[in-house]
Amino acid sequence: MTEEMYSVEQVADRLGLHVRTVRGYIRSGRLRAVRIGKQYRIAASDLDALTGRPPAATVAGQAEVSSIVQIDGVDRAAADRLGTLVLASVNTGHDPARPLRVQTVHDDDRRRLKIIILGDPAGTAEVLHLLDAVLNADNGLLDREVHDA
Repeated sequence: MTEEMYSVEQVADRLGLHVRTVRGYIRSGRLRAVRIGKQYRIAASDLDALTGRPPAATVAGQAEVSSIVQIDGVDRAAADRLGTLVLASVNTGHDPARPLRVQTVHDDDRRRLKIIILGDPAGTAEVLHLLDAVLNADNGLLDREVHDA
């Protein structure tokens, strides 16, 4: 298995640094690199070590779930309230070693909210249960308007 290697320019781009700064990190020993010909190559694990990211280790049996929840008939205010509720639940009481990533997108014209959830199955299930409870409860969170035709 070959590890991904980056050029100095690619690392500078990823980190938002100047190329000279990255070369300085290499010369000072702050960033490990391999010299190939006249150019340096930086291993992904060495870049992760510099940025403080844990190495990407795959664990047998580890799973990730991608879910998209679409809710129609939601105005901007209700979308903001629901998004805040979901983000607050994700950011409190969840295992930091297995983070959930949540993105919300509201389409004003269609009055549609989409919530994208990425994470482990158990954490994703908790968020989906919360959404189910909120959407099926008469708690005024969404305050949907009903118009007669």
